[in-house]
Formats: sequence, C-alpha cells, structure tokens
Amino acid sequence: MASDGLRGTLKESLHDELTGAVREDDQALIKFHGMYQQDDRDRREERSAKKLEWLYSYMLRLRLPGGFMTGEQYVGLHNIAGEHSTGVIKITTRQTIQLHGILKSHVKPTIKAFNTIHLDSISACGDVNRNVICAAHPKFSPIHEEIFAYADKISQMGLPKSKGYYEIWLDEKPLLDTKEKEEVEKDPLYQNRYLPRKFKVAIAIPPNNDVDVFANDLGLIAIVENDKLIGFNLAAGGGLGATHGNAQTYPRLGSMLGFVRGEQNTLKAVLEVITIQRDYGNRSDRKLSRLKYTLDKMGIEAFREELEKRCGFKLEEPKPFTFTRRADDYGWHKNHEGKWYYTVFVESGRITDDEKVALKTAMLEVAKTGKVNFRFTCNQNLILSDIAQKDKKEIEKILEDFGIIAHTDNAGAVRKSAIACVAFNTCSLALAEAQRYLPSLITKIEPILAKHGLENDEISMRMTGCPNGCGRPYAAEIGFVGTAYGRYNLHLGGDREGFRLNKKYKENIDEPAILKELDELFEKYSRNRQSGETFGDFAVREKLVTI
Repeated sequence: MASDGLRGTLKESLHDELTGAVREDDQALIKFHGMYQQDDRDRREERSAKKLEWLYSYMLRLRLPGGFMTGEQYVGLHNIAGEHSTGVIKITTRQTIQLHGILKSHVKPTIKAFNTIHLDSISACGDVNRNVICAAHPKFSPIHEEIFAYADKISQMGLPKSKGYYEIWLDEKPLLDTKEKEEVEKDPLYQNRYLPRKFKVAIAIPPNNDVDVFANDLGLIAIVENDKLIGFNLAAGGGLGATHGNAQTYPRLGSMLGFVRGEQNTLKAVLEVITIQRDYGNRSDRKLSRLKYTLDKMGIEAFREELEKRCGFKLEEPKPFTFTRRADDYGWHKNHEGKWYYTVFVESGRITDDEKVALKTAMLEVAKTGKVNFRFTCNQNLILSDIAQKDKKEIEKILEDFGIIAHTDNAGAVRKSAIACVAFNTCSLALAEAQRYLPSLITKIEPILAKHGLENDEISMRMTGCPNGCGRPYAAEIGFVGTAYGRYNLHLGGDREGFRLNKKYKENIDEPAILKELDELFEKYSRNRQSGETFGDFAVREKLVTI
C-alpha cells in the first residue's frame, strides 16, 4: 500500500545522478520490476579504501514462461546484452535469462529495448509468483505444447495488476484519478499486500523431471493417458533455501496433495494455493515465510482441506507416474511432428565467447537464420528448437563451423549434469564462489573419476555460494554449499530423479579436502556398488549419510 502500487520513489531515484544506487526503500520495490541492485564485490575493498561509492549495477531478469523465445527475440537479446550489460547472457536455473552489470542510467533503456521485442521483466523477482517453468524438450510428449501453454496461463494469472512498471519504464500515461486507479489496479490475488515471500511454480512432464518439480512451492505433474492430458498431480511445499546455523530453516521437497482434472479446476487450484500462502504465510520472519513453512505449520491434511474449501471441489487421489531422470538430452533429437531439436551444452548457463568456444557468436548466427526458436532449460542449457527437416543441414553447418557440436559432445558426463548459481562477484548473499569456480573444480575431479572408471557416470553435482539453494544443491547426488570464501559443506545422497534430498557429509572443507574426500568416495563406489546403482543411492545404502 505504501509503495503506491510498486511505484515508490523510483522515478526520483533514477534521476539522482550523484549515486549509482536507488533509494533504500526502492531497493525492495525494484525486485517486483524484475531486477536486483548489486555491486562488483571484487572491487568493494579497493573502492572503500579510496572512499568511493561501491560500483553499483543492476541485474535484470526476464519473465519467460517455460523458457521460450523466438529467433528474432534472441537476436534482440544478444544486441541488448552487448549494449547495456556485461555482454554475458546468463541462463538461470529457472529457465529464463538474466543480464548483469547494467548501470542505473541504462536500466530504463534496457527495459524499453526488451519491450520492443515483446519481452518484459514484470514479476521476475519479488514477493510474487516468479517465472513459471515447464519441461523444456518437446520430444517428451506429443502434447508438449498443450502442457507448455499452462506455463503462460499461470504466469498471466499471477501478474500484479499495478501499472507502475509501464509508467516508470515505458512512459505510459500515469493514472491520476484515484478512483480510476483503484479500479484498474484492483488485485484480487495480491490485494494490497502481495505475498510473504517469492512463490515458484513448475510443470513436469514424466518421465523427465528436468524442472525438479518437488523443489518448487507448487509442482504440477502432467498426467497423460492415451496421448491425452487428463490433468495434473499437485505437490506443494517444496523449497531449498536454508540459513547456516538456523535449525528452524531447512530444504524441503513438495508433498503430494492430490490430482486435479481439467484446465479450469487446475488453474483454480493453483490460484487458491497462492491465496492460502498469501493469507497464512509468515510475514514476521522472512526466513520462515516460504510456503513450505506454512504447510508444515498447518499440516498437510488441514492445508488440503483449506484448498478444497476455497476451490469448491475435492482433489482426487494422485495418479501414478514415473520419473526416470532429470538431465537434458544433448545433441540432435526429432519429435513426433518431424521437427528437429539440438540441445547445446552451456557451462554454468553462461552464453559468452571465451578461449574454448565462441558460443555467443554462434548462437547469434543461428538466430539470424530465422529458422530456429530458442528454449532454455532448468539445467541452464539451450535447445535450438522447431527446426524443419529442410533447414537442419544449414543449422548443423553453423554448429559444426563454430565447434558447438564438438564442444557439446566432448564435455564430460559430470560436467554436463552440473549446475552452479551466480554467487561472486555480484550476488550480495554469496559466501563463496560457484559459477566461476565449479568448472575448474570439475576439471580437477575428472581425472579422479577416470581413475576409478567413472568418467561416463552422470553423477549430479551442484554448487551454490550460500545456503539459499538457487543451484538446487540439496537435490543433488553431490552438493557443495558455500560457507566462506574457498570453503563448502559437502552433501551426499540425493537421487537422480528428484525424489530425495541429500544430507551434509562434511562441513566447511576446502579444495584439497574436497578432492581427497571424493577420491575416497569414488573408490568405494567403484568397488562396492551394485549393478545399476547410482552414486546417491550407494551413499544412502552404505549409510555414508542418514536420510
């Protein structure tokens, strides 16, 4: 209410040329507009010593339901990234794009430029429904597009009704009449208080759980019978954030609520799960404000009863389903329509040109053909999609000429399954490195894997610079959670399908200790595992951790 419909004093903040920051109260508001104020932490000490203001900039995140973008939009993204940001196009673990290093004077031009290609950043951050994610690869189901459409429907349903974004960034005429403003911006979902904390929705299409559906506040598992979508199983209360030293906080996987049949009932159920969190979520302690804590406080049965009361219908018993893996399918694949898809390996989700491969330039050349759509995955990779048979050779030649196929084929199994959050140098919460460090750590781990004959084992390995869990480390077979610069908690025992969290195995260890521990663990795994047993399952069976 006090924010004046998410407007605050943002206009005044933007015009203040004496600082690269926005006003303190506006720093919370800009999240609802899809951005965070950050600074270059590599240069903090230097600038503080010179009595200079920290080098502030902004991260802007797109709202991209299901991670879909046309080739034309990708060309625009490439140009905007080069003109206004560090130039790196960052694929997030929530299937969208972030640009970093945007100076305050460039924020408005950046948002305006995205608007010209019909992209926006509304609700990409903040205490609202975040980017809705969906199984990325169309080959998994003949009705992928029907299921995929739910991501956009849920995203639209969860948008705030405030026109502040359009007034501040796109120069639309302000609503000056108080009565008209109240009517236009009347928001039955968020009312006048939004949510206690962020809310995340994922849609999975069995048998691949590439979205980590149980790690979300609300997970929808598509139930398909005879090539027909009949509805969704709903799982609520997932969330991986925690705080070091605070036992009241914990990672949690979603609990199954039941099955919902049909589009109308599905959207109604999603809406009402959000309203329950709005009304019952903890607003006094942000560390305990996610839906998982609300669900545990209410109890699953009471939560389901409240949901059924608000929906006006009963949930059915969950339908059977199977998840077999969470990984992306690299290389060429064809769907039921005869269209081709190529999944590109993008290490740590960073689309850039470096000494290894000119990935950014290659993707621009592909996009400029006008014969490809782009789909981003929750594993931080990129699918070149919807390629007609007649166009496949042209796209394949570009990929070969730029070494993209070799780059993807030659990456090791563990490297391809790894995930890392942004962490240093921009995330204010980071205690340790993640995306800048994990690739080099894997380079040191790969000889150990080869030594034990495990180089082709798709062991899931994930790293975050703090315990908030953006890289989903607690749902990995091997998780690294930053505790201090150069130090991590080592977690073991997650499964490959996303049904089980791992547990802490070693605390606050540095790189030599990590490599020593993994050498010993891989030796035991190689020698003692059962036929077909994964590393996570082995760690649990051998009681290396107690799950």
